[in-house]
Amino acid sequence: MGKGFFQVPTAINEPVKSYAPGSPEREAVLEQYKAFYNSQVEVPLYIGDEEIKTGDTQKMTPPHDHKHVVGSFHKATKADVEKAVANGLAARENWANLTWEQRAAVFLKAADLIAGPYRAKINAATMIAQSKTIHQAEIDAACELIDFLRFNVEFMSQIYQEQPESAEGIWNRVEYRPLEGFIYAITPFNFTAIAGNLPASAALMGNVVLWKPSDSQVYSAKIIMDIFKEAGLPNGVINMVMGDPVMVSDVALNSPDFSGLHFTGSTHVFRALWKQIGNNIDKYRTYPRIVGETGGKDFILAHPSANSKQVATAITRGAFEFQGQKCSAASRVYLPKSKAEEILAMVKTDVDSFNKPGSPEDMSNFITAVIHEGSFDKLASYIDRAKESNEAEIVVGGNYDKSVGYFIEPTVILTTNPKYETMETELFGPVVTIYAYEDNNWEETLKLVDTTSEYALTGAVLSTDRYAIDQATKALQNSAGNFYINDKPTGAVVGQQPFGGARASGTNDKAGSAQNLLRWVSPRLIKETFVTPVDYRYPFLG
Repeated sequence: MGKGFFQVPTAINEPVKSYAPGSPEREAVLEQYKAFYNSQVEVPLYIGDEEIKTGDTQKMTPPHDHKHVVGSFHKATKADVEKAVANGLAARENWANLTWEQRAAVFLKAADLIAGPYRAKINAATMIAQSKTIHQAEIDAACELIDFLRFNVEFMSQIYQEQPESAEGIWNRVEYRPLEGFIYAITPFNFTAIAGNLPASAALMGNVVLWKPSDSQVYSAKIIMDIFKEAGLPNGVINMVMGDPVMVSDVALNSPDFSGLHFTGSTHVFRALWKQIGNNIDKYRTYPRIVGETGGKDFILAHPSANSKQVATAITRGAFEFQGQKCSAASRVYLPKSKAEEILAMVKTDVDSFNKPGSPEDMSNFITAVIHEGSFDKLASYIDRAKESNEAEIVVGGNYDKSVGYFIEPTVILTTNPKYETMETELFGPVVTIYAYEDNNWEETLKLVDTTSEYALTGAVLSTDRYAIDQATKALQNSAGNFYINDKPTGAVVGQQPFGGARASGTNDKAGSAQNLLRWVSPRLIKETFVTPVDYRYPFLG
């Protein structure tokens, strides 16, 4: 520890810039977007103090213009991944023994770099790589990542201050040691902030990290590594590798020094990794920590008393922002029959007011492209099946085109079957399915919402009836780790709504909270006795 009890800067949520026409931030991000778009970048592996170019590369193309190449990234061999693990372990002792305020300073500086000179860069990169509008990029790549870094430092200081009571003649204290070994971080395409936070949160607590970003997010992942390096993160603390995911995971999970998995991605991949870890349990020096946030089939439930326009707005924003590619995106909706037609008409009016899906460079676009061709084809197949089904009809959208970009129109499916496939299956796109229930079946609908999906990530209830809100809050207590009353089920803010769900949605270790950071430390209790006994006899012996 350092020579003092240090008070860290108070964490405050980063203000979201407007990017209104004529604003300096709008001009800056558009200029950076054009510069990135009209050049090419080569992304190496980051291993120790080396930037390794293997020669085995994969092109990077924007989802909204998939024939346009903005660069390439190098893919690791098995030997490269083994080298990354070895570099991390070699860096571990110095990093783990560094006083906590020095580790904190690295990530606080990273936050300030994002807030300042890197803001336009990380937002423009996210717009290009993940096809986010400037608003979605700003709240993710800039603000949320800044918040993660600053609040994590504050949470770390609070954890270290949490100490046991001491009795007369003894002093009890707890050290929060980093885990023995390395952490394996696997991050998704959809949030640049998650891509940065998963390795950074573990590293902040003194761990070293092997980081594998999504192939579809490498372009903005490079910016994160640029920021960490400029912030002074020592070589080897976070090693970033790209390549065959099965091979990378095999190397990581077969190492006896593997001590933790920090994961955000699909449920089936997380389950497969958990099984692999279980099968390898005899190999490890310590029981690995497993932290995962996975899928969702997130709901909006409207009570008959709900305000129709509020429900329609919750659907439009909750289902279609970032093309529905948020783990928290609304994808199944339950409307009372007395208001369903009115609400659907309002949603249709909203969607009709959107421009056709296009490039995020055009800031009049509310939605852009889905991430890649595999996602596009999957969504198109479900839309086609809904068109042919006698249990469903498409009431909004339903068109798609991948000739230039992977564009799926915002689509609303109305079903007569509450267990129709798109009410149960995670689609991860701008497709929402609505079921209209009989107004007097409110209690049965609560049970339906709770039992329809294997997931339990987010959900929302809208009502002006306080008794109904209370009833829904209790009945759906296990249906969502983040539960929203009279709001859409998306938009969790670090420090305000710690994020995560249970059931098939993950381990609910709440990213953006002290709960998550506690998973990356192993406490050691130290008891010191000042006057040590010299006689074994207790008074009861006489």
